[in-house]
Amino acid sequence: MEASVRTLKLTYEDYLYFPEDGRRHELIDGEHYVTAAPNIKHQTTVSRLHLALGVFVRAGRLGEVWPAPMDVVLSESDVVQPDLLFLSKARLHLAAGGANIQGAPDLVAEVLSPKTRRTDSITKRHLYEKYGVLEYWIVDPELEAVEIYRLTGGIFRREADVSTEQEDILTTPLLPGLEIALTEIFE
Repeated sequence: MEASVRTLKLTYEDYLYFPEDGRRHELIDGEHYVTAAPNIKHQTTVSRLHLALGVFVRAGRLGEVWPAPMDVVLSESDVVQPDLLFLSKARLHLAAGGANIQGAPDLVAEVLSPKTRRTDSITKRHLYEKYGVLEYWIVDPELEAVEIYRLTGGIFRREADVSTEQEDILTTPLLPGLEIALTEIFE
């Protein structure tokens, strides 16, 4: 006779008891993911991207841009801390509680690290697609490139691959007029 295995899914309530130990703690489908503090190259990329995106959004009063750590509660068993997120004015109500974001941001950017590559490229991409993030950027500081996914009919489509090698400019229809030279992000 086979024994049935019951898997315990962690919830946001469990998440609140995780230690503040300098590591990133996230829940994806109730499973606990822990990542060590990122390296300098990763943080420099996040910082430059945050500055470029934040200045544009703030100047136009288009919403808000936040870097990690910022809890994004997609469901009771899905709580993530994207490297960078944008909430348009239309979605600012998701941050009204003041403690976290309750729902899908308009734009999420994850900056790859050697230990997060698979999670960011596959697991989180599927998660963000499932919950309706409108655009997802996978930023690779090693290749100095960005993969851009846009939600179309509930499915992420890989819309563009931009890189410093091609001297590309990062743009998005979510923020008309935004132009970020990748050479500025990865220099």
